[in-house]
Amino acid sequence: MSKRQILKTEQKALEINLNDRIYGTFAEIGAGQEVARHFFQVGAAAGTIAKTMSAYDKTYSDKIYGPEDKQRYVCESRLYKMLDHEYDLIEERLMGHRADTNFFVFADTVSAINYARTTKGNGWIGMRFQHYAGSKPNDVVMHVKMLDKNNRQQQEAIGILGVNLIYACYHYRDQPEEFVESLIDGLKSRVAIDMIRTNGEAFLNFDNRILCLYMVKNELTDVAIFNHQKLSIHASEFLYRKDVMVVRGHFRPPTLVTKDAFEKSFEQFKNEPGADPDKGRLMAEITMENLLRFGPLDEQDFLDRTDMLCALGLTVIISDCSNHQKLINYLSDYKIQRLGIVIGVHEFLEIIRNKYEHNKDGRLLTAFGELFSRNIKVYVYPALEKEGDTLIHVEELPVPEEIRFLYQHLLNNEQIVAVKNPDKKLLHIIPYKVYDDIVAGNNEFWEPSMPEVLIPIIKANQSFGYGRDTDPFEYDKTDGRDAEYY
Repeated sequence: MSKRQILKTEQKALEINLNDRIYGTFAEIGAGQEVARHFFQVGAAAGTIAKTMSAYDKTYSDKIYGPEDKQRYVCESRLYKMLDHEYDLIEERLMGHRADTNFFVFADTVSAINYARTTKGNGWIGMRFQHYAGSKPNDVVMHVKMLDKNNRQQQEAIGILGVNLIYACYHYRDQPEEFVESLIDGLKSRVAIDMIRTNGEAFLNFDNRILCLYMVKNELTDVAIFNHQKLSIHASEFLYRKDVMVVRGHFRPPTLVTKDAFEKSFEQFKNEPGADPDKGRLMAEITMENLLRFGPLDEQDFLDRTDMLCALGLTVIISDCSNHQKLINYLSDYKIQRLGIVIGVHEFLEIIRNKYEHNKDGRLLTAFGELFSRNIKVYVYPALEKEGDTLIHVEELPVPEEIRFLYQHLLNNEQIVAVKNPDKKLLHIIPYKVYDDIVAGNNEFWEPSMPEVLIPIIKANQSFGYGRDTDPFEYDKTDGRDAEYY
């Protein structure tokens, strides 16, 4: 955590109001004028607010911003329509009259918890702004889940969050981690921010992947997602009612056997009886636990890993879900039709044993039921024995005798399945040995173990210590890593 001074919401709003160069519009749908209210209440609002509005009625909103597909008003596309419309009006009406002004538009479209508590409360919040007079506009867009238990508190939280965002855009745009941290000033445990995307000249030193990392590291969310173009994305916009397969690993580096695990498991997933191949989505998950297992968190190491995954065309999850249940709970909000989780056979055996050891108090069936619910299937990718060339089969794992009947039940019902047709010629590839050869510059050893598309990237970017005098990411080499394939 940084040592920056944490200001109260009123202090932030007043500081903005007293800066006569910052001037713009507030457009808020769904949760009242909570953000604008802070700026009015602290005084000197005439120096900041050109206009406030709330098109609460859907018909009015459609007339102003245009209709939405499926009438979803709390969505990313709605937020961008609001930012586009209101910023166009500022350019049309004010640009020629205030030459020294940094113009902005703040917008949100929010659904707070309702009286019947059938909605949990979430919203899209955005800021389009100039970082100096005459500059091209920059964008920040984020998604928030409200965690308070009543409507009034959720509205208050949105008001604070909006002030925090506006303040961060003008004070922390050169400090990515401080930018992220500051968003929950005064809001600890009241909101979860699970997507932040930045764009524009003001954020040239921001990498959206690093913002995802900071969101998870600083406990704004358990899960953040970015696509193969390295842009932050949100589950609600591309996973709703889809079939999702997640492959968890450390990907340090992703080798040919990693690629085989993705391809074979996903092909099997898409061709299951009753599956719609067009609905399948494949994602790679890196946990904070995996990022920290080789030593202190290193941002460049994280970027090296995700550069490789993005080059393979994969969507990436960064999570703080050391157990799969937290990830399953997160995805359940988006009505995932089928969820497949790919696990290496050694890790899978460890999960089974841990669940057994930690649930001997009568919760064993509940613990297994949480992981193996109706629409979840675990795909287990094979490995070789540590000594020799014997393939370890999921059907023959040495699970504790007390749960063998339960384990066999899960196998019989195909909630646990083996990944079929793995390329056995690749199973001798061990990532940590490949990593060591990359660091040592032993090209003749590591290159044949890597997907061809990744080789020039590693060399050009000096990924994983390639071409450097020393290994920048030393780790304990006695932790049994030779059993891990991805």
